[in-house]
Amino acid sequence: MAPTLIELEDELTRLTLAPELGGSIANWTVRSTGQPLLRHSDTHALNTGLPGKLACFPLAPWSNRVSAGGFDCPDGWLTLTPNSLTDPLPIHGSAWQQPWQVVAQSRNDAVLQLDSTTPFAYRAWQRFHLNEGRLSIELHVTHLAERAAWHGLGLHPYLPRTPDTRLQAKAGHVWMCDASKLPTQLSAVPADWDFQSLKALPDRLVDNGFCEWDGHCLIQQRDLGYELHCQATGSGVFLLYCPPGLDFFCIEPVSHPVDAHHLPGRPGLRLLEHGQTTELGFSLQYRAC
Repeated sequence: MAPTLIELEDELTRLTLAPELGGSIANWTVRSTGQPLLRHSDTHALNTGLPGKLACFPLAPWSNRVSAGGFDCPDGWLTLTPNSLTDPLPIHGSAWQQPWQVVAQSRNDAVLQLDSTTPFAYRAWQRFHLNEGRLSIELHVTHLAERAAWHGLGLHPYLPRTPDTRLQAKAGHVWMCDASKLPTQLSAVPADWDFQSLKALPDRLVDNGFCEWDGHCLIQQRDLGYELHCQATGSGVFLLYCPPGLDFFCIEPVSHPVDAHHLPGRPGLRLLEHGQTTELGFSLQYRAC
């Protein structure tokens, strides 16, 4: 059965949301031309029922992979099980695999909410707002369980990739990974991964976390006729995923490195007590070029 979709629009762009599919974005396009600004979700993608086939989905109450079958909380060990057919480790939390509810909607604004009991009780909400070609996303999570737990947040946008795609995103260091895609050491950024200035995406696989990020990035798509000026809040890390030979890439604003639950000091994670909230924001400004 096709999911129920809702649409927002402003003077320049149109946003299509799929609340039932993990509170995901299905499409964000230029109204005058239909040009996709995020990866296009066609009918087939929507009918898979998989947020990972769409344009963007939320990451809560953690981002990316968690090793060791769970993580330690003040009141004991929280056991996790793998939740994706394509990955042997628990990945991206639980919010993306549950239906969200629409709690408010206007022409250019919508709020979606999720009340979850997995892997513990929390309430998440996302606000999507369009204004003069700027898409703003706010993601908030409130811990509702009686026992405290570690939280992290992120967003997982998929963006079109062509040979002319250029990226600028300044980072101080990058986490190198092992074969299981878990971090092994924090290293200087290799030359072909250094996006201090606009640069083409590398030909080799990148699936790594970049730290000491100021939250700004520029995605230039000159052959497609536009660029996106992006800014994240509550995020000092971005994950860059560039699969060779495919027509998309991901730059994900996240609050913490991969497997931060098992890194010294749990960088970027927040220990939330009952009723406490954490949040992350991301805006993408469309400009024709």
